[in-house]
This record gives sequence, structure tokens and C-alpha cells, in this order.
Amino acid sequence: MASQVADSHRAGAEVVKGHDICKKHAMELLEEVGLPRGLLALSDIEEFGYNRTSRFMWIVQKKKNEHTFKKIKQTVSYATEVTAFVETGKMMKVTGVKTKKLFLWLSLVEVYVEESSAGKLTFTTGAGLSETFDAEAFALDD
Repeated sequence: MASQVADSHRAGAEVVKGHDICKKHAMELLEEVGLPRGLLALSDIEEFGYNRTSRFMWIVQKKKNEHTFKKIKQTVSYATEVTAFVETGKMMKVTGVKTKKLFLWLSLVEVYVEESSAGKLTFTTGAGLSETFDAEAFALDD
């Protein structure tokens, strides 16, 4: 069912292939919606797609990837496919991203900029837990 929903949003999307051009498009999209360019720390990207009408985006990488954001000591796991709906200051219905809390991997479902405190990002898991960090922790040099 989820795959059928995603497939319906892929129709009419702009799709690019190849790591460098995919990474460029992903960072431009993040910047366009007001999210840090280093938020999606992916490697070996094969495909990036974005449907401007439905605001659905996806990224396919060759293999699962883990990244630790050093400034906040937070480890994130990215599946081979990451999808989300994006709008200004927000990524919703995120799939393919998990964060490690204690000994558990929790699926991330939403990322948004705190309206009341600029420069802060809040991450929400499928379990309903949320945590807020400084956006600068997701800078590209990380």
C-alpha cells in the first residue's frame, strides 16, 4: 500500500541519476524549504526525485548508511531509499530514516523548524518522542 502511494507521487516528478547531481539537487531542495543542507548525510546516491505538485521527494542510495552528527552526538541510519513530503520548514511522513536512542533504533517521521525559536530543528519519531537541536549541528562540514 505505501509503495503504491509513493508510486503515484513519482509520476510527473523530476528525476536525476548519479551521485553528484543527486546530492546537488537534494541540498538545493533542503535549502529551498529552509532546512539545513547537511540534514540528509547520504552517500553513493543513485537517484533523486522530486514532484513539485505533491511535494514528494525520494533519494535512493546504493546501500544503507549510518552517520553520526558529531556536534550533537546523534547517530542516524539511512535506508537505501529515503522518502518524505516537504514544505517550507518541514519534512513530513519521512520513511527510511532512523535515529538511535539508548539501544533502540526509532523511525523518524517528521522534521520541522521551530517557528518560535529560529535556528532550532525538532525531530519526531513514530513512537511520539521528539527532540530539538540547533540547526547548525547539521551543517555540511559535519
